[in-house]
Amino acid sequence: MRRLIEDRTSSARRRIVQAAIHLYGEMGHNKTTVADIARSLSMSSASVYRFFPSRRAIEEAVVDEVLEEAASAAAEAARGSGPALRRLAAILKAIADCNEARPAKHRRLQDLIALAVRQNWTVVLAYDDRIRGLVRPIIGNGQARGELQDGSPMALTCCLLEAMDAHLNPSRVGAATLRPSFDEMLRFCTGALRCKPSLQPAEITAHVQLKAAG
Repeated sequence: MRRLIEDRTSSARRRIVQAAIHLYGEMGHNKTTVADIARSLSMSSASVYRFFPSRRAIEEAVVDEVLEEAASAAAEAARGSGPALRRLAAILKAIADCNEARPAKHRRLQDLIALAVRQNWTVVLAYDDRIRGLVRPIIGNGQARGELQDGSPMALTCCLLEAMDAHLNPSRVGAATLRPSFDEMLRFCTGALRCKPSLQPAEITAHVQLKAAG
C-alpha cells in the first residue's frame, strides 16, 4: 500500500513538473502561476500544493528536471572506454550539446535556468557536484596511466570545467559574446592536461645550450 501511494505521488509530481516545463517554455516562469499549472492538469491549486509546498519548489523541480538531461548524457559518456582525454571530451561534448539544444526545445525556460544558476540554487550546486564527480575519477585514472599531468585531480577537474564554462554553463547558452569555439577550447584544455614526455639528458643539454646561445 505504501509503495502504491509513493508511486502515485511520484506520478503526480512528474505530471506537475512536465506541465510547468511546458508553460514556462511558452509563457515564461514569471508569467506562469500555480493556478495556470493546475488548470492545465484539470486540478485545483490546492491539489498542486499537496505535492509542492510553494511555487519556488515547482521551479526548483523544473530546473532539476532540465539539468538531469545534461547530467544523464554526461554520465552515459563517462561510461565509455578509451584514453582519459577521449572520455573527458565525450563528457564535455554531451553537456554542451544538451545546452545548445535547450533554447530551441524550451524557449523561454532558459530564463529560469539562468536565474537558478545566478542565485546558486541547491539543485544547481548538486548538478555541479555530479559533473565534478564524473570528471575527477577519469582525470585520476588518466594520471595513474601516465596520460595526464600530475596534480590534484580535483584541482584539475575544477580548472577544466572552469575553462570550458562558456560551453558548459547552462545559463550561458546563446550568449552573444566573443569566445573560442567548443573545439578550439577543448584542444587548448586537453593540450594543457596531456602529460608531456620528459626530456632526455641529451635533450636537456641541447636545450641549455640553445638558451645560452640565445
